[in-house]
Amino acid sequence: MSTKPDTENSTSDILLVIGDASETVDTLYPYFRLQEAGFRPYVIAPEKRLHQMVLHEVRPGWTITKEWEGYQIMADAAFADIDPENYQGIFFSGGRAPEYIRYNTDLIRITQHFFSADKPVASVCHGVEIPAYADCVRGRNMTTVAKCRHELESAGGIFVDAPCVVDKNLVSGRTYLDSGSFVGAWIKLLETSRDA
Repeated sequence: MSTKPDTENSTSDILLVIGDASETVDTLYPYFRLQEAGFRPYVIAPEKRLHQMVLHEVRPGWTITKEWEGYQIMADAAFADIDPENYQGIFFSGGRAPEYIRYNTDLIRITQHFFSADKPVASVCHGVEIPAYADCVRGRNMTTVAKCRHELESAGGIFVDAPCVVDKNLVSGRTYLDSGSFVGAWIKLLETSRDA
């Protein structure tokens, strides 16, 4: 079964990939920016249900990321119910979720579609773990949080330490602190493809 958006113009529907422990700002900033730009964010996860987001930050005196509960967000559909042909772009949110959801075969199928079809793709922070596992980053320039550099390079990607990296249809940022740099660049790609 394939879930199809309930709008007449499906080219305005954009997939936002989340799971439990997706980072709150990584997720909500693009969610609302898409709406501002006239797109509909369509939240997908392993299951269609309410998911718990988290806040991630390295606090003074800490050498690792500390985590707190953030807001909750409802998934519009499960990965298994998505036909990616019906969507114009995809966003891979950060947080701890990508580490666990990247093994979902339906998510891999969806991810590979967007890369092979050259549709606009965006990734932030740990979101890189999904396209890396799907073997979609080979030879591509990307940025990510420093601790995920190994995942990117092990999958054949090229790490660039910058707040916004654009490589053809792929836009990436390091963390939520880069949202003001890379999300706008991705939305411009979406607008170009929508208006084409």
